[in-house]
Amino acid sequence: VQLQASGGGLVQAGGSLRLSCASSGRATSSYVVGWFRQAPGKEREFVAAIKWSGGSTTYARSVRGRFTVSKDSAKNTLYLQMNRLEPEDTAVYYCAAGNGLITSSMPNDRAYDYWGQGTQVTVSS
Repeated sequence: VQLQASGGGLVQAGGSLRLSCASSGRATSSYVVGWFRQAPGKEREFVAAIKWSGGSTTYARSVRGRFTVSKDSAKNTLYLQMNRLEPEDTAVYYCAAGNGLITSSMPNDRAYDYWGQGTQVTVSS
């Protein structure tokens, strides 16, 4: 599975961005796809994830209610709609895919097998 993230940029606080992650390769319906982020000097953290089959989602508490993860199965593309952005959301955002994750494992970056390159999101105050 190959993943290609895009859509990052510079936005003012309170603004919105939509990230995309195009996937190719032998992904199956048992996959979970998710978003993680890493700010300078900090560890990588979970943002959101979605089961490719069924579409159930999980969010980090810090983004719940502001971010929405979704997928377009026909396009093999994952999205992250980010609204009401805050300076604390500034980070490099990565998409990832893992096979057969249970819900409790979805926030665990070690459970994911495939990673895309990051896309920078910068939120100015």
